[in-house]
Amino acid sequence: MQQSKTMTYAGWTLSVIVILFLIMDLAMKFMRLPIVLTTTEQLGWPTSSVTTLAVLLLISTALYAFPRTSVLGAILLTGYLGGAIATHVRIGSPLFSHVLFGAYLALFVWGGLYFRDSRIRALIPLRGN
Repeated sequence: MQQSKTMTYAGWTLSVIVILFLIMDLAMKFMRLPIVLTTTEQLGWPTSSVTTLAVLLLISTALYAFPRTSVLGAILLTGYLGGAIATHVRIGSPLFSHVLFGAYLALFVWGGLYFRDSRIRALIPLRGN
């Protein structure tokens, strides 16, 4: 099946948005900014976990960014974002702005792959009927 340029551009656009957001997030974690440490404590995590989370996010994002390993990266990012969702559910965060934010990002992760890779579309066919 021929991949259209429009679908490829749409896929990479979604993917780049996610990648840039996650790079910003992991950079803030690596810098151990006060807002990151405060928020981490408010979420019930020890501040010592920030660097570990940043490393996990860096590895997952890097795997997602490279086409050969993008599916593995998407799977790892889905797990990471699922942990964020669970954390927000546990502390009673607002649903649409906090709890589901990880789900929104995961949709961008998989949507980017869906549009840029015909093999993903073959695995997850969307049907009109």
